[in-house]
Amino acid sequence: MQLIGHYQQIISEYFATTSIEKDPVNLYQPIQYILSLGGKRMRPVLTLMTAEIFDTDCRKALPAAIAVEMFHNFSLVHDDIMDDAPLRRGNQTVHEKWNLNTAILSGDAMLILAYQYFEEYEPKIFRSLAKLFSKTALEVCEGQQWDVDFEQRDNVTIPEYLKMIEYKTAVLVAAAMKMGGIVAQTSVENCDLIYDFGLNLGIAFQLQDDYLDAFGNPETFGKQVGGDIIENKKTYLYLKALEQANESEREGLVHWFSVHPEDSTYKIAAVKDIFRNSGADAATKNAIEEYTYKAFATFEKLNVDTDKKLMLKNFGESLMQRKV
Repeated sequence: MQLIGHYQQIISEYFATTSIEKDPVNLYQPIQYILSLGGKRMRPVLTLMTAEIFDTDCRKALPAAIAVEMFHNFSLVHDDIMDDAPLRRGNQTVHEKWNLNTAILSGDAMLILAYQYFEEYEPKIFRSLAKLFSKTALEVCEGQQWDVDFEQRDNVTIPEYLKMIEYKTAVLVAAAMKMGGIVAQTSVENCDLIYDFGLNLGIAFQLQDDYLDAFGNPETFGKQVGGDIIENKKTYLYLKALEQANESEREGLVHWFSVHPEDSTYKIAAVKDIFRNSGADAATKNAIEEYTYKAFATFEKLNVDTDKKLMLKNFGESLMQRKV
């Protein structure tokens, strides 16, 4: 098994040497653009890494890894439209750079392209990958709808929120890892265990994303810091603050999440103060750690060498410390 950078390089080289641009240009150029922005590419990296964890050349898992990255970027293009986000990875979002209709159609094309990559596998593996992918894609849509629904509700619970991020974010991380196991043709038990590892790691990753959205460094985060606050998103931070804040702070938080001031600077600062004073920031950090160690608990049953378990553990711990 290699270092994370090795797998990232394989993914980067693929996108650097494979052009998706063709006619009609306005359909494919936005796809090339969003893919060229890079990012950590954590999900396809996990597909490649998992294949090697189960003693298979990671390049055999490359088509599945590219499918995962293609689908992830499709979801980002559409999420950015729904959130009216101006930035993605520090650059203009597709709908801002082109227009709304182009972004919708290019996103649709990316979903179809993702499925085509599975065609490079033999029928048995293709069937398993496509079945998992279809299940996962639908769950991501369900998670996104819950996310939208929660914006109109004042009684969202923490268990509901955790279920939403499991579907919206974590299931794709879990599926990315299981796809590596499927390509490697490891046992059903190993595939299920690596899925559970990815699921808990994905929840920790999204909780970290929530935290960084409020407290991240604008120069390294790559997105608009405070975006969730501006959009009145009921994140784990918000729900924990409601649970732990005093009456005055709770009333202030509810007020801020009912308005959309033209200048959000003061709103963001006021809400972040409530997050800190209520201890919601510390509670979120604790939850990130909790789900990371839930992921690590799968190692006891996973039938792989100790050094490979250590590699997975190091990867999980690095996510806990990320700044972007």
